[in-house]
Amino acid sequence: MNNDSLLQAVSLETAYEIQQFLYREARLLDQERYEEWLEMMSPDIHYWMPGVQSRFRSDPGGSISATRMAYFDDDLDYLKKRVARARQPTAWAEDPPTRHLHIVSNVEVEATENPYEWLVHSVVYNVRHRNETDRMRITARRRDLIRRSRDDNGLKIARRTIEIQETILQAKNINTFL
Repeated sequence: MNNDSLLQAVSLETAYEIQQFLYREARLLDQERYEEWLEMMSPDIHYWMPGVQSRFRSDPGGSISATRMAYFDDDLDYLKKRVARARQPTAWAEDPPTRHLHIVSNVEVEATENPYEWLVHSVVYNVRHRNETDRMRITARRRDLIRRSRDDNGLKIARRTIEIQETILQAKNINTFL
């Protein structure tokens, strides 16, 4: 089965539902509704944002590798710890709070062997403003495994790989979720 037939195997209703799910996620992150955002995660979530290296096409190591540095390599417990940390009064990087804007685009939904899971590709543009003049941005491609929960029939993110475009982040910090 080629990729084109996989894309055709996903109903418009399912593709729309997943697209709206990702848009809602972006809004929750923008509004710092992190506890609700955590509810969108599967208990076995793997949230991974590897570092990117500029390498020649002929280099077998590639620009991204699981054996090299990652900005995030989190499970659900660690995501909860990051949220709890952001809520602490000693989180100086968030006082005054950052104003977030997540733009999600180019959403493609592919069927998998499991009828309750979909491979979802998207592009995210994260802009953060702090104080009067600080502006930070991160652009990335995401690859998610989204699963329909059999308990409540809702969607959950089971895997997320975030491939940033920058090899050197210009942001002063990455206290954000993508």
